[in-house]
Amino acid sequence: MLVNADFHIHSCFSMASSKDMLIKNMAPKSKLKGLQLLGTGDGLHPKWLDIIDESTEYSGDGIYTYDDMDFVLTTEVEGKSRIHHLIIIPDLDIAREMSEKLPSNNKNADGRPKTKLGGAELLDFAHDYGCLIGPAHAFTPWTGMYKSHDSIYDCYQSAPDFVELGLSADTLMADTVSELKDFVFLTNSDAHSPWPHRLGREFNQIELEDISYSSIKKAFKNKDVKANYGLVPNLGKYHMTACTKCHKLIDPLDARENRMKCSCGGTIKKGVDFRISEISDLDKPVHPSFRPKYVHLMPLAEIISSVYDKGVTTKFVQGIWQRLIDNFGTEINVLIDVSLDEIRKVDGNVALAIESFRNNTIKVIPGGGGQYGQILFRKEEKKSKVITLDSF
Repeated sequence: MLVNADFHIHSCFSMASSKDMLIKNMAPKSKLKGLQLLGTGDGLHPKWLDIIDESTEYSGDGIYTYDDMDFVLTTEVEGKSRIHHLIIIPDLDIAREMSEKLPSNNKNADGRPKTKLGGAELLDFAHDYGCLIGPAHAFTPWTGMYKSHDSIYDCYQSAPDFVELGLSADTLMADTVSELKDFVFLTNSDAHSPWPHRLGREFNQIELEDISYSSIKKAFKNKDVKANYGLVPNLGKYHMTACTKCHKLIDPLDARENRMKCSCGGTIKKGVDFRISEISDLDKPVHPSFRPKYVHLMPLAEIISSVYDKGVTTKFVQGIWQRLIDNFGTEINVLIDVSLDEIRKVDGNVALAIESFRNNTIKVIPGGGGQYGQILFRKEEKKSKVITLDSF
């Protein structure tokens, strides 16, 4: 069975997360998104584990269900050198024991525990409990594994179970690093709120025998991720080298000469694009035979917001979003499967924007320095049915 899964989110206990990040809110929004499997996030936080236990029914083999939405226990851990790691956990009993055993001073205060353990120690710790582990948003400049290491093996000493690409990278970029040719790539949302434009903004389509922890583990081993869906990497807020204060994009070599200080006084942060160019050893991507397609998309509400230049949570934008969901069931269905002719019957301008994604003809103002990029859409012009947007 093909399952749409988002493994990396955060609960209400994580810093900068919405207080609405609760199971009862995540489940219905995830279903409207079109997901069938969601990570719980923060799976080592004692109070969050209590809420999961109280809110869900145990379906067996590591799956917890609420309102017909299936959850698997996951957590992000900040280890040595502020590197973030994603862990998928077999069940609540194991999560509680891991929470007790992980050396950390903040696991009761923050959903993302901090520890002094390095990547190799965390890999051993996770594998001792039968967990799956890999670098979270591997290339991001603040907390990605490659910010501190030139090789994944420098961090973990042996092979982790997957590599999460992060919002600022995609398969085309990552497959210029030859050491990653044997790894399954994951694309997850890292959502901090339950809005459908956050949950599942990146997700994975995986072939599973059934929805269970054992099947997830087997699918990773057999490299049965069938598609990765994610943002155009230029939209990521750390894609390009830029100032974290004024967000001006800056040539990486100039930034280095100026000791990563901007003329405005702000700090320049190296972009994912440049970091990958530093560690890549291939002139162009070489995809292993098992590597699935990477499909660029953007949350539906954000597409509507960009088309009409109105706030993503406004009544106007949410009204169009709801009409599309009422007609076609889920957001993922609208973005990927529904015919453009059918979408035009609801909103022609949105249909044009979705068409530009499906045709890979979009115009992007790149993101960097902590500011997301922007996609520019033109509204439908009179009776014109198709507008082609040239990409930068």
